[in-house]
Amino acid sequence: MKLFNIIWCILFIIFAGLQYNDPDPYIWMPIYLYGAACCALAAMGKFYKKAYVAGSLVYLCYAVYKFFDQNGVWDWATKHHGENIAETMKASQPWIEETREFFGLFILIAVLMINYIYAGRKKAGK
Repeated sequence: MKLFNIIWCILFIIFAGLQYNDPDPYIWMPIYLYGAACCALAAMGKFYKKAYVAGSLVYLCYAVYKFFDQNGVWDWATKHHGENIAETMKASQPWIEETREFFGLFILIAVLMINYIYAGRKKAGK
């Protein structure tokens, strides 16, 4: 679990750094840095289940918004037939940026929930 959290901590810091040129870095840098902080603490053996739940709930609410937004995932999947969003790093269409952001939130939720489950098992002595 330590290696898992070290890897994700580094990745989330990189993701936060890549947001520097994003149209809304003030939103995305803290989002990724929160995930990095949770992973850094977990790598040091400090698990905070409430922090994982709080982060996941905030990310889930934002992901639901991103999913149903006018240029969100639903729009990408239905009107644009799941057009390739990874073909180029340039987000030439608004639904590309929104869909990528949705999947970033999904990754954060998954990592936080893995730590939540592990923390529960660790506490139970399993």
